[in-house]
Amino acid sequence: MRRHIPNTITCCNLLSGCIAATYAFEGVYPIAFAFIIAGAVFDFFDGLSARALKVSSPIGKELDSLADVVTFGFAPATMVFSWLRECADMHLDMLPAFAMPFLAFLLVAFSALRLAKFNVDERQTSSFIGLPTPANALFWGALVIGSHDVIVSHPYGWILVVALVLLFSWLLVAEIPMFSLKFKSLAWKANRIAYTFLLVSIVLLLLLGLTGLSAVIGWYIILSILTQKRA
Repeated sequence: MRRHIPNTITCCNLLSGCIAATYAFEGVYPIAFAFIIAGAVFDFFDGLSARALKVSSPIGKELDSLADVVTFGFAPATMVFSWLRECADMHLDMLPAFAMPFLAFLLVAFSALRLAKFNVDERQTSSFIGLPTPANALFWGALVIGSHDVIVSHPYGWILVVALVLLFSWLLVAEIPMFSLKFKSLAWKANRIAYTFLLVSIVLLLLLGLTGLSAVIGWYIILSILTQKRA
């Protein structure tokens, strides 16, 4: 019975992503983001439970990747799609208005590529190569909620969003080492990068609230680049 617990938690992650995408299509962004966060919580505990119960399996690994594509790829991309569609309806006409929002789904394709690379890349045992998909999802969810009105009301706001879609699609598969928050000890010397990240992140969240998660992910990327080393 216990061998089914991690996969059940992974399925909860998948269901959270499906629900998030449904609300995103309807433009109910806060609820969509809430389910993405719920999926991230399930994603954390499925691996934790598998290790604790010693029931890790190849099926569990593949199921986890499939769930992550939905929750951290498709769901946030759907939020961006709906956001860009609002921009297009207000500021663009004819073909650009129809075609432009679909660029958001580049995030799905590159999230899938990133997860496939992670599954076969033996370098990513204690750190990451490229932006992790949960970080990408948190960035977009927070950005859509925090910047929605400003971007939609500005006639060229959609250009910034499309540029960020292209940038983050590249970051997902870029050969850029990014640190992990896995602590092997509590010593400052061994974890100074992670502690620095957490301290600044707390300040950003206190100043900006939940929408400050996009700033936190931006800080994570910048700090990773500044401190990068071979994984």
